[in-house]
Amino acid sequence: MHGKQISENVEEYLETIYKKSLKDNMAKTTEISKDLDIAPGSVTQMLKKLEEEGYVNYYQYKGVKLTDKGYKIARSIVRKHRLLETFLYEILGINIEDLHEQACAMEHSLSDEAERKICQLLNYPDQCPDDHNVIPVCNLNVSTCYECSQISDISEIPKRIENLIAVGNMMPNQRGKVKFIRGDKDKLQKLLDLGITLETEITLLNSTPLNGPVNVLVESKEVNIDKELAYNIFVDIQ
Repeated sequence: MHGKQISENVEEYLETIYKKSLKDNMAKTTEISKDLDIAPGSVTQMLKKLEEEGYVNYYQYKGVKLTDKGYKIARSIVRKHRLLETFLYEILGINIEDLHEQACAMEHSLSDEAERKICQLLNYPDQCPDDHNVIPVCNLNVSTCYECSQISDISEIPKRIENLIAVGNMMPNQRGKVKFIRGDKDKLQKLLDLGITLETEITLLNSTPLNGPVNVLVESKEVNIDKELAYNIFVDIQ
């Protein structure tokens, strides 16, 4: 749920744009139309409305990009959806082919507090069972999952200001500073062995397809990071 209540329809658009723009930061109108099964003309009208409300920047004949405001909402919805899929599958034993539809029905009403409790119950998962999509970072201003676990009341945790992205989702030559690391002490130790800690500067050199390594500069040293690990390091793009 968000400070200003927005419609499920708007959230669906922002969620779709988020998913489509991960690779090149731009979602095409035709892709959005196909995914939502809505006529291109109606999609264009909605995108212009979303631009007026400050959620996106619309570029005629090119596509649409999320603003910081739109990105925060979209990331939150995608995160809740993928956490719910994981919860439904791992805890309730729901058939995998039914996960998407059921998570869609629940994601818009899931509170931030319930989201956090589900994440902790599942031991901070990084991928959902449906197509193994990466679960985005939470919007709580903590630097590690351990830090989050030490705070009992969610109201005591301020919201994160920055829009963080996983190293695995960075574009070539993008540079960012590590602001959040997801996972247990084993993951923290693996990253420490690679010279990666909070505030470390990372530049993406290239990312191989599928499960290959992610090639980065850690400060000025070239390092190969396991792809799974790269989706648990979140940076603020500089």
